[in-house]
Amino acid sequence: MSGEVTRRAFSKVTAATMLGLTVSGATRALGANDRIRLGFIGVGGRGGQLMDAFLKHDDARIVAMCDVSKSTLDRSNARWANGKADTYGDFRKLIDRQDLDAVVIASPDHWHAIQMITACDAGMDVYCEKPLSHTIHEGRRMVEAARRNRRVVQVGTQRRSAKVFAQAAELVASGKLGKVTVGRAYNATNMYPKGMGKAEPSAPPKDLNWNMWLGPRPMRLYQSNITPFKFRWWKSYSSRLADTGTHFLDALRWMFGDLAPARICTLGGKYAIDDDRTIPDTLEAMFEFASGRLMTFGQYEASGHRGLPRGAFIEVRGANGALYVNTGSLEVMPDRGGRFQDDRKPRMEPIKKKVSEPDFTVQHTRNFLDCMKSRKEPNATVEIGHRSTTMSHLANIALATHSLLEWDAQREIITNNQEANNLLHYEYRKPWKLG
Repeated sequence: MSGEVTRRAFSKVTAATMLGLTVSGATRALGANDRIRLGFIGVGGRGGQLMDAFLKHDDARIVAMCDVSKSTLDRSNARWANGKADTYGDFRKLIDRQDLDAVVIASPDHWHAIQMITACDAGMDVYCEKPLSHTIHEGRRMVEAARRNRRVVQVGTQRRSAKVFAQAAELVASGKLGKVTVGRAYNATNMYPKGMGKAEPSAPPKDLNWNMWLGPRPMRLYQSNITPFKFRWWKSYSSRLADTGTHFLDALRWMFGDLAPARICTLGGKYAIDDDRTIPDTLEAMFEFASGRLMTFGQYEASGHRGLPRGAFIEVRGANGALYVNTGSLEVMPDRGGRFQDDRKPRMEPIKKKVSEPDFTVQHTRNFLDCMKSRKEPNATVEIGHRSTTMSHLANIALATHSLLEWDAQREIITNNQEANNLLHYEYRKPWKLG
């Protein structure tokens, strides 16, 4: 694979040099009115949602699709491209096309890094779903690939393109909340008692390329509760912390304005649900920042009650008031002096705003398309996505090693636990490599 990509990239550089062009722009120069030709890798579930969002824009065109499930591929082609898109079972063949402007990656998490790096090295811009990577090492390599190829890469943390979250971040940055010391978020659903169920190993469906689905992960027998969708409850392919938690942690990190936590710990386990999952049904992760802030994320799958007032997505607590942000709304509840304080008056005025705006994913895809044309940085850059995804991975590593981790965000190493450092990456199954 790496040889093929290298030869193709070399050919593009050579051709561009002969024509007096630069390789730093898009595969072709895009004008404001040009239609952008997209190829999709992973077209079930989230991939279908992304196709729907991109097609809301008149300048987006789906010309190619790839999936390891032939039936999924055919259904998606019929639904979103009227059967006119070219289809592939191997993402390398899609990326090898000369007529694509960008690749949209919505494959399982353990595939993101290989596919994104391959696309960037082939001269394509990339929209990559969250979590950006399956390991911290992969994430940094993805950042490097985007930078060396000067690619526009948008990570699918769509709240980065939402007006209500941008206004919340501005409010926190203004200092009106006072010293911010706490951020909290919870994701809750009640899967008790059977969860995603149990399944015996079996032959894979005839139209599923199981070997290709596994990719860099070890060979194992197929189970019907791994794919589609349920891979998110298997730590070999994803986790709920990475899949869902990254959304919450990214929003809170945006509000905090911090690069990364300094210390991380996680507690949790499979306490209540009897299914095949290899991740906890209940956990809490806590992050401490050098700026003097704590962040907590709880993943509850045996209790469905929301963890925050007003059913909020995130909470940010300052000395003057507490901020609650959700889809379409922003509210600040003023605080007042408490124990030993003479002034008991509210420390700020209450704020309650409704924010009407289009679907977040539609806005996020619009931002990506615009940045492909302008060559500006998108709202959720690959570095932003990497730093937020890293928090999820660190929380998983803390849980796996039963330890409090100390994180050096500049060197991206754990400084107090070598066993934990060993989990920053894993050895790929041959022949897969990171470009």
